[in-house]
Amino acid sequence: MAKILIIEDDLDMSQLLKRFLTRHGFEVELAQNGRKGVAAFAASQPSLVLCDFRLGDMDGTEVLNKVKEIEPSVPFIIMTGYSDIRTAVHVMKAGAYDYLAKPLLPDETLQLINRALEAKPQKIHIMEDEEEEDNNSGGMPVLKVKSAVGRNEFVYGKSEKSRELLRQIELVAPTNYSVIIYGESGAGKEAIAQTIHRKSKRARQPFVAMDCGAISKELAGSELFGHEKGSFTGALGTKIGHFEAANGGTIFLDEVANLPYDVQSSLLRTVQERKVKRIGGLKEIPIDVRIIVASNEKLMDAHNGGKFREDLYHRFNEFQLMVPALRERRDDIMMYARFFIKSANEELDKSITGFAPGLEDVIVNYPWYGNLREMKNVIRRAVLLTEGNLVEAKSLPFEISNFSRTTMAIPKDSYESAPSIHHAEILPQIPVKEEKTNLKSAAHEAEYDLILKVLKEVKFNKSKAAKILNIDRKTLYNKMKAFKLES
Repeated sequence: MAKILIIEDDLDMSQLLKRFLTRHGFEVELAQNGRKGVAAFAASQPSLVLCDFRLGDMDGTEVLNKVKEIEPSVPFIIMTGYSDIRTAVHVMKAGAYDYLAKPLLPDETLQLINRALEAKPQKIHIMEDEEEEDNNSGGMPVLKVKSAVGRNEFVYGKSEKSRELLRQIELVAPTNYSVIIYGESGAGKEAIAQTIHRKSKRARQPFVAMDCGAISKELAGSELFGHEKGSFTGALGTKIGHFEAANGGTIFLDEVANLPYDVQSSLLRTVQERKVKRIGGLKEIPIDVRIIVASNEKLMDAHNGGKFREDLYHRFNEFQLMVPALRERRDDIMMYARFFIKSANEELDKSITGFAPGLEDVIVNYPWYGNLREMKNVIRRAVLLTEGNLVEAKSLPFEISNFSRTTMAIPKDSYESAPSIHHAEILPQIPVKEEKTNLKSAAHEAEYDLILKVLKEVKFNKSKAAKILNIDRKTLYNKMKAFKLES
C-alpha cells in the first residue's frame, strides 16, 4: 500500500482528500504546514507528497527543496489555483513531478497520483554479498540495475523550426558528441535527449537522467559519482552514482548550471578522464558514457555570472540544440493540441473529436507560458471535464478561454522573434485610468495602484518592491513596463 503525505493548511480540504484517497487504497498522513510536513516526511518516508503551494509558514518551493534533500526521487505534486499556474511551472522546474489545479477533480487527482507512482524511478541498490553473491564476484557486492527509457517521446511539429530541430537531432544522434540542449521549461528537453539516445548506437544501454536543480548542493556529488559506506554522515551503505549507472549508455543532466562549483570541478575531471571516483573511495572506475546536458539559460551567460566553469562548458559544447518555445511554433500548436486530445482519450476512455467552433483560435493565440507541459495538462483536464464530443470554452481555465491577443502589450510579430531561452512575460496593456465598466478593468487598475504605492514606499527599489509584492523582479519589470511605471 502506497503512503501519501498531504501538506495542506486547509483542514477541510485535507480531510476530504484523505477520505477520498483512503477509499482508493492509499495510506494517508496529514500535515498542516510546511515545517510539520518536512518533519513528517523525514519520519515516515512516504511514497508521494501532495503539497499546497501557499502555506502559512513557507511556500511549495521551500517544502520541495527540503523534501528533496531527504529523498530526491520522491514524486512531489503541487496543488495550486489557476492564478498560480505559472508559479507551479517554476516549481516543476525545481523538481516537482506535476501540479493539480484547484478545485481538484477526483478522477484527475487519482490518475495523476497513480501515474506519478508508476513513473517513480527505481532506486539503484548494491546487494550486499551476504544477501546475494555472484559466483564470479569474489565476495564483492553485486550490482542490480534496472534501466529503461520509457515512453517519453518527442512529437515533432510541421513548422519550419520543428523540421530544422528534427534535422539536427537526426544528424547528431548517431555520433558520440556531447550535446547542450537549450529551451524554456516544459519545451521537451528531456524527451529530446531520450530521442537522441534512442536513435544512437547506445539505444539498448541505460539512459539515466538527473535534474540538477532538484538535488541539494550537499548531495549533488554523491548522486553523480556515488559514495562508499561511511564516507560522510548518513552514508550507511555503498551507493553507485548516475555516471556508473549510465555506463555504456547516455547520461542526461538537466539544468546543469545549477550544479555547485566544486562539483563542476569533479565533473570536469570525469568528462576529461572518463573515470569516476566515488566519494570516500580510492579506486578510479572507467566509464563509457555519452553526455547530454540541458539548460534554460545560456551556459556562457552562466559563466559570465560566476555560476559555471568555462572549461566545462567547452567540454560539453560539441553540439548545440535550440528548442523553440511553443509560442514560436504557432503552426504546430493545433497539431500538438490534437495529439494531447488523442492521448487523453486513450487514458480516460473518451471519444473527444476536437474543439468547439472558435476555440481553436484561442488555443493558437494563447502564449503557453509552460510550453508543451502546460498544454498537455490543460488538454487532459479539458477532456476529463468535457461531456460531449467537443471541448468547449467552459472546460478550459478562465485565463485561456477568455484570452484575446488584441489585449497583449507586445506586437504580434514578437511571438516569432522572442528569444527561446527566457520567458517573455506577456501582460495586458490597459490604460490605467480607463473607466471601471467591467471587472477586468477594475482589477488592473487596482493592481496598478498597489504596485505604484509599494514602489513609492521603497523609493522605487525594485528588489524590495518585488519582495513585498511576492513576485520576482522580472515580473515586476514587465508589469511596470505594461503600466508605464519605469523610473
